[in-house]
Amino acid sequence: MILLILGLALWAGAHLLKRLAPELRASWGDRAKASIALALALGVVLMVIGYRSAEGAFFWGRTPMLAGINNLVMLVSVYFFAASGMKTALARKLRHPMLWGAVLWAAGHLLVNGDVPSFVLFGGIGLWALVEMALINRAGPWVPPAAKPAKFEVMALAGTVIVYGGIVGAHYALGYPTFG
Repeated sequence: MILLILGLALWAGAHLLKRLAPELRASWGDRAKASIALALALGVVLMVIGYRSAEGAFFWGRTPMLAGINNLVMLVSVYFFAASGMKTALARKLRHPMLWGAVLWAAGHLLVNGDVPSFVLFGGIGLWALVEMALINRAGPWVPPAAKPAKFEVMALAGTVIVYGGIVGAHYALGYPTFG
């Protein structure tokens, strides 16, 4: 469990550095980008290793209904990520589509994983996303992105289906059957 917690702390700390210590982060300039990327990658590796090896109390398991709800929530979550990147209509109406996608991802995974390591991993990432949104909102007003042509909406939807398929395939490859 310690590796999971360390990975989560490294992930959250590297992301929150810009918001919690903006002067420090600014003083590092562009030379810090590689170090921060390395910290994020190391955080992900520690979270994966820590989660796969962690043990903890088990409160509920996946059911067909919860798996179905999770799959729908995940599809929406992936679309939120795509909408953020493509600056679709959703990104013009919702201030933090990528972070809301992370919250949905976390909530969906908590639905089907009722054990303590899942509470730490998915709950921790969901909490990080909410804190990040609060800090960004505190930093100043929001200017929605400019409107994009309709083809960006179509590309976001197509990208969502492709990425979702890849995520499902990766879960099956790791031994986590997404659809039952």
